[in-house]
Amino acid sequence: MTGPGVPHELRPVARAGGGVSLHVTPNSGEAIGAPPPHEAYANAPDLRREMHQVLALGAEREGRQAGPDTGPLVDATAAERAWLLRRAALIDRMALDGPGPGPVAAATETAEQLVQHDRRHPDLVAGPHHPDAITLAPGHRLYVRQEYAAWTAAGRPGI
Repeated sequence: MTGPGVPHELRPVARAGGGVSLHVTPNSGEAIGAPPPHEAYANAPDLRREMHQVLALGAEREGRQAGPDTGPLVDATAAERAWLLRRAALIDRMALDGPGPGPVAAATETAEQLVQHDRRHPDLVAGPHHPDAITLAPGHRLYVRQEYAAWTAAGRPGI
């Protein structure tokens, strides 16, 4: 498991006494290059505005509200990912503002939904690390931050 196709997070490491174990990325944003929340969400709308926008996108997605008819056609898979990412980032930000078991669980759940989508559509991953490279706590929230920062840097595609 070495070579150009194997991420450095998954390289085998020799153990004392023989055998090999997988090197797993440490549980910190610095070790994987994930930006801290204040950097990842620096260009995010305020929480209230983003909540309204994410709810509107969800209503459009579910057919409860008509979307805007102007602008270029957007790929449905990219639009779905943008909604999942924005929702996960919104819930992550809310959990950062009011940490507790409920908000943290919700942030973990929405992050996992983004990860599941990105596993099916790896071509849409914007950041440097695939979702499975960031597997330790806080429940893929580091991945959400990486992806939100990369998504905003790329001009917010899919919306």
